Amino acid sequence: MRRRQAVKRQITSDPKYSSKIVAKLINIIMIKGKKSLAENIVYGAFDIIKQKSGEDDPIKVFNKALDNIRPRLEVKPRRVGGATYQVPIEVNQERGISLALRWIKDFSRGKKGKPMMERLADEILAGYKGEGAAIKKRDDTHKMAEANKAFAHFRW
Repeated sequence: MRRRQAVKRQITSDPKYSSKIVAKLINIIMIKGKKSLAENIVYGAFDIIKQKSGEDDPIKVFNKALDNIRPRLEVKPRRVGGATYQVPIEVNQERGISLALRWIKDFSRGKKGKPMMERLADEILAGYKGEGAAIKKRDDTHKMAEANKAFAHFRW
């Protein structure tokens, strides 16, 4: 465990949409420091979203999808007297967005047979419509929290 909390680094907005959340998505998609490739994937996915959804602004679709996918509750293990309980806690907005972006990336990478930008666009559009693997993951997380509601008093 570290002595002090790590210093929070400021993420610069992405050049095309000047959005910090898009920049965060690019950083999450990036593998082995290949940022330009990650940018091409994300911007290509946004072009596909623009085309498929009929919206002028793909950022609106992306933000709505993020809001749909973002979990409100999660469980954390707490050890009390030799027993480990799954204690439901509220997820703050920053962590919720990070989880949503990670889930979008994971489920996009899990699909095969299409280029990454198409898979990413499909997962974002599915989240926008309230369906898809990331939404299922959010629902499973909420179900776990609901099932362990009895242990909520262990929260501290």
